[in-house]
Amino acid sequence: MNQVMVITGASRGIGAATARLAAQQGYSICINYHADEAAAEQVLAQVRAAGAQAIAVRADASVEDEVIRLFQQVDQTLGAVTALVNNAGTIGQQSRLQAMSEFRLLEVMKTNVVGPMLCAKHALLRMSRHHGGQGGSIVNVSSVAARLGSPNEYVDYAASKGALDTFTLGLAKEVAGDGVRVNAVRPGYIHTGFHALSGDPRRVDKLAPGIPMGRGGQPEEVAEAILWLLSDKASYSTGSFIDLGGGR
Repeated sequence: MNQVMVITGASRGIGAATARLAAQQGYSICINYHADEAAAEQVLAQVRAAGAQAIAVRADASVEDEVIRLFQQVDQTLGAVTALVNNAGTIGQQSRLQAMSEFRLLEVMKTNVVGPMLCAKHALLRMSRHHGGQGGSIVNVSSVAARLGSPNEYVDYAASKGALDTFTLGLAKEVAGDGVRVNAVRPGYIHTGFHALSGDPRRVDKLAPGIPMGRGGQPEEVAEAILWLLSDKASYSTGSFIDLGGGR
């Protein structure tokens, strides 16, 4: 069976690392991105150079009309999706709750919670045996913040990832009989550009001494866990979490 992977937010960081590793493992890949076309095209060139059939599709993964268009393009170009990585996410500037606006809270929840739900919905319409599919696998990219709460920094982000964890558990049980597995990874401090969104691009280096392993993680280390969960090697794993926090 042709293995077709959709990765949201795949133009950089963990998403891009996942796309490159998936290309080496024989997947056909859809690189979804929201705004940075140049970065997405660079990742697309890398995965094609590795021999993968791939496309890059601009779409806001938290808007259903755009999600529908995304999956339709995958259907037409690559075939029905068999693997979904819900990686797209956002975060606000470091602050306490009292300084957070309604707009910020809604944006974080829409991107980090509603988006993965919508993408999972449209993936399931293709994967689920109930809908005539051949089964598949979904991995949600959560965060160690879901366990720690991120006080004085971004409790909204932590809460959104806590919701994603609960969604992972519930959906895993809901679709286990339909041939679809749902798991999650929870990265900690990983060397990506994501921390710049919170106002501190050097955050990982500064906090590394407080991590039990003494260093931040690399996106490729997270990608390895994602690809394992998607693979048949994890065939009896659903509703499970892999923490990648260096001991945090």
